[in-house]
Amino acid sequence: MSFYINNSNPNRPCSINSGALNNICEKVLIEVDKVFDACLSREDNVQYTLNLTNFNPASPTYPLTFVTADSIPTQPATITATSIERIEGRPNFANVSLTITIPLQVNFTDANGKPVTASASIVVNKSVVLFMPTDSLTPLQVSASAFFSGQIGTLTNDTTLNVTGCLQIIIKVLARVDILVPSFGYPCLPPCHELDNSQQSCPNFFNQPIYPIVR
Repeated sequence: MSFYINNSNPNRPCSINSGALNNICEKVLIEVDKVFDACLSREDNVQYTLNLTNFNPASPTYPLTFVTADSIPTQPATITATSIERIEGRPNFANVSLTITIPLQVNFTDANGKPVTASASIVVNKSVVLFMPTDSLTPLQVSASAFFSGQIGTLTNDTTLNVTGCLQIIIKVLARVDILVPSFGYPCLPPCHELDNSQQSCPNFFNQPIYPIVR
């Protein structure tokens, strides 16, 4: 069982209708990253020259045949050189400039048809106009997530690749704030498997509530 498998308990994540709003039971103060503005940039047929490192295996059998070059889900893009310049006459807007470095995994097959991987990265400079709240004690932040995928590439030598692909970048203006939100209370967590109560070695432990209770 899970939140979505064979679970009809009303205290679970799901779509709601207007009648469900009657079950709101409290106001909850939560700490979140509030997004004040965001934009999406998409480009196709962009070209980059990649410097290849960290080959696996370390000494592949050449020549290599390029397969793909993709961003790595477990290694998010990093941003540097962030600049926020408010626009004169438009106090709630600013020119936001930043440099985004996107780690890539490059995939090849070697002369024997065996898979080979290498590491690379691309650097993208972006400048966009975004809504910018007035200054406060809570600092504003600029975040970016970026994704690249290329399936056209040519090796110019053993460690240099010219690649053409698609690039998507999401840029956000956000701040870590406390927000008061309506709540349905704690969810009812379904069991992952049925416990044999006759063999419980720690019944007092399982009798404890999962979440703290306010009385």
